[in-house]
Amino acid sequence: MAQTVQAGTILMKEWPGMTTLLGLESEPCSAGWSLLKVLDAFSLDRKIHAAGWNFFFMATEVKVMFFGSVGAAKIQNALKRILKKVKEQHFNCLEVTEIVSRHFLGVPYVTMSAHPRHMQQSCYLDTAEVRQTNQRNAEWARG
Repeated sequence: MAQTVQAGTILMKEWPGMTTLLGLESEPCSAGWSLLKVLDAFSLDRKIHAAGWNFFFMATEVKVMFFGSVGAAKIQNALKRILKKVKEQHFNCLEVTEIVSRHFLGVPYVTMSAHPRHMQQSCYLDTAEVRQTNQRNAEWARG
């Protein structure tokens, strides 16, 4: 993974044609997820709305913690753990909102937080079953 993950990074489930439809650049990141090369969530939201789609922000925060200092390999591992938790909810985007280094009794640890996001055409959030079906269809189309 060439680009580093930091607060504000947005990942999208690989979905055939979506990056082309929205005029976005992306690079593969982890197990079917791509890192979007956008300035921030607000500019992405504007692009999505301009294409006639909606971009939902889920209030539920997903957190993971690891011991040690911030490093690319540890961040990648933490991101995989977050994606595993989000996979069960069938959302197609994720925004990393916080990466914080702390110490407790002299032991360094890092907390990484993210919020699931979802892109779809309807202005009403689809149910988990509909999101799951759409995800299966996208995976089938990807081959």
